[in-house]
Amino acid sequence: MDADAAAGDTFGIEVILPEGDKAAPCCPHGPSLLFEKVGKGGEKGRRFYACSACRDRKDCNFFQWEDDKVSEARLLAREAENKMKRPPFSHQEYSTRFRKFASLRLDEKKFCQDCQMLLLPGDLGAHSSHRSTAVSAAQLKRPSALLRPLDNKKSNAQYLFTDRSSHFLLDTLAGLGYRKVLCVGTPRLQELIKLRNLEQKHEPMKSLLLDIDFRYAQFYSQDEFCHYNMFNHHFFDGEASSAVLQAFLRESDGEKVVLVADPPFGGLVKPLANSFSLISQTWRKLQSSDGSNVDMPMIWIFPYFFEPRMLECLPSLIMLDYQVDYDNHPLYKHGKTGRKQSPVRLFTNISPRDIVLPTEEGYRFCSVCQRYVWSLNKHCAKCNVCPSKDGREWKHCTACGKCVKPSWRHCQPCGRCALPDHPCGRVQGTDGCFNCGSLQHKRKGCTLKHSHRISSHWSKAKSGSKNVSHHPLLKPKAKRKSGAARRAKKAAAQS
Repeated sequence: MDADAAAGDTFGIEVILPEGDKAAPCCPHGPSLLFEKVGKGGEKGRRFYACSACRDRKDCNFFQWEDDKVSEARLLAREAENKMKRPPFSHQEYSTRFRKFASLRLDEKKFCQDCQMLLLPGDLGAHSSHRSTAVSAAQLKRPSALLRPLDNKKSNAQYLFTDRSSHFLLDTLAGLGYRKVLCVGTPRLQELIKLRNLEQKHEPMKSLLLDIDFRYAQFYSQDEFCHYNMFNHHFFDGEASSAVLQAFLRESDGEKVVLVADPPFGGLVKPLANSFSLISQTWRKLQSSDGSNVDMPMIWIFPYFFEPRMLECLPSLIMLDYQVDYDNHPLYKHGKTGRKQSPVRLFTNISPRDIVLPTEEGYRFCSVCQRYVWSLNKHCAKCNVCPSKDGREWKHCTACGKCVKPSWRHCQPCGRCALPDHPCGRVQGTDGCFNCGSLQHKRKGCTLKHSHRISSHWSKAKSGSKNVSHHPLLKPKAKRKSGAARRAKKAAAQS
């Protein structure tokens, strides 16, 4: 049996956070997470382990029932597979290679685009058939511009901050007196801190990058980067990296520390919140006893529609209206309006009134809420709050007693506000089959899903719709390949 069987007849899957000293089995991404099937009536099902970082089994197919007895041979095979997928060099070896690379002449500095690796003269022969490019001094200072961004949104997607968002974050943190920034999945912020330190125009700041992308070990020393999985709080280099984090979190000479995290948007909130809480606990233990109940200052960057889940895990967080945008994301761009604007926000336990949002971009200060909000986020006297979450002006519904999105209308039969074309009569919060609308099963277990596609196909054909295949059963539409697969195919054709 596997994860497909585990999820077949269930209503949902719940993450069970680790308790006690029981060790979880490991995959190439570190200790796995424990999941539990939850039935329609809330009854608990069989538990199983799966990869913490990858939600798609195509990326990591690790699966094990909690009560399985694993043979010694299987454990050895698993350990061998994990070793095969480790980085080709240790962090110390990467640091030694970087020092040698930095001493090369400019025309000798090469980067292999296929292997995503800095090349020393002795490596050129093994990479002669690969695509390589010259490396400038400026690129060495901005590795994120040299490395190809990872593109799996469910595990390690790298959407990189624009200069606008990076400068706003750094200016804000510097203005609040923070001199140490723990960058969890935010390589652009780490780069900007180091570039500013070189300019010597601002007060120097320290930074430590924690990221699952081991490629950054090529550019940063062991005191500047730790290979880290934020979904299970796992350091791939063990105690050495843990010691680096503890040394960084220790505040001395008035150096205040803040955590800034930008996880993949498809990641699970519960394990992420647990990892950030563990970092906060480590920080708290290293401080004086006076602040034993104080949480570590934190900014968690995530889409606004995850707010309920995030507050359930970390109630001290408050969502700000600032819209974060990314260089390499097709939609999350600054300047768009309505529903096209970026949904990514800042969640923080820092006092909202202390975070000044740029008025030149359309933000204003609400004297009642005592925080900066988007210009269209009008204060509601009845709710006594600036209610908008998505950047549009919301309206108050007297019947519901709260503000709702402008596209919603109050439905008398349902007794709530919803979209005008919503399925009337369905209880709010209940999920069912996306395919047929039944509340008794999910789309995956729908017996009509194939016939639904066929009937939909023939209805389009009868209505004269174009681009309809005449043989849907004989030749189904091929699944679109991932970006990595397309690049690999193109590289193979060129080689």
